[in-house]
Amino acid sequence: MTEWSVTEPTKLAPADPVTLLQVRIVNGTVNVVGTDESSVRLEVSEIEGPPLVVTQDGSTLTVTYEDLQWKSILKWFERKEYRRRAVVSVAVPAGVDVEVGVVGAEAVVTGIRGRTEVRGVTGDTTLLGLSGPVRAETVSGNLEAQSVTGALRVNSVTGDVTVIEGAGSSVKADTVSGDMVIDLDPARLDGPPADIRLTSVSGEVAIRLPHPADARVEASTTSGAVSNAFEDLRVGGQWGAKSITGTLGSGRGTLKATTISGSIALLRRPESGEDGDAAPSSAPSATGKVL
Repeated sequence: MTEWSVTEPTKLAPADPVTLLQVRIVNGTVNVVGTDESSVRLEVSEIEGPPLVVTQDGSTLTVTYEDLQWKSILKWFERKEYRRRAVVSVAVPAGVDVEVGVVGAEAVVTGIRGRTEVRGVTGDTTLLGLSGPVRAETVSGNLEAQSVTGALRVNSVTGDVTVIEGAGSSVKADTVSGDMVIDLDPARLDGPPADIRLTSVSGEVAIRLPHPADARVEASTTSGAVSNAFEDLRVGGQWGAKSITGTLGSGRGTLKATTISGSIALLRRPESGEDGDAAPSSAPSATGKVL
C-alpha cells in the first residue's frame, strides 16, 4: 500500500492501475472526470485544516480524512466542527467505479461508465454523462443529473432532485420535502421500456414526457393539486385525493408518482417544430414553468 499525506496544494500521479476511486471531503469541491486514458491524475488545489490522506491499496485509490468514514458520512449532519476545506480534482479511466462522500462540499462527476455512488450532507451534486448505475443520497443538498443513461436511484430529505435529458431505463427517486423535476429525453423512446418511480411526502413532482410517450401511468396525491397535459390520461378526484391514470402509446414503460401534500404535473415535451424546439437543457417545474 502506498500512502501520501497532503497538507498543501499538490499533484499526484499514482503509478498502479485504479478500478475504484473513493473521495470523501468536508467543504470545498470534488471533481471527478472520466477519460479515455489508462492513467490517473489527482490534484489538490486548495486545502485547509487537517491533512488529506491519499492511499492506493491494490487497485483502490482513496482520498479522505482519517476521521471521515464512508458508512458514517451522513451522520456528519449534526457535527459543527467543519474547520476544514479542500478542492480535489481527479481524472480517471472512464470504466472505474466511483464513490464520493461530501459534507458541505459540491460534488461533480462526469463521463463515468462504471458504478457511481454519491453521499452528501449539505453540498450540491451534479452528475453528467454517466452510463453506469448511479446511486445518490443527500440530506439537504440539491442533486442534478443530466444525460445519465445508467439506472438512477436517488434518496433525498430536503434537497431538490432534477433530471434533465433522462435517458436511462430506470429512475427511482424518494424525497421528504424536496421537489422533483424529471425531464425525459425523446431519444430514449428507442431504448428499453422506462421504469420511473417517484415518491415524495410534501415535495412537488413534475415529469415532462416525450411526445408521443409510451407508458402506463399512475400518479396520485393525497391533498395536492394535479396538472395533466395528455388527453389519453384520466384525472380522478375533485376533493382531497387526486390521481392521473391511463396508458400512453402501447404502454411499454411504467410511470408511478406518489406524493402526500405536494402537487403533481405531467407535462408534454413539444415535438420538433411545435412551438419551437424544446430546449434540451431546460427542465419544467411542478407548476409547468420552465426552469
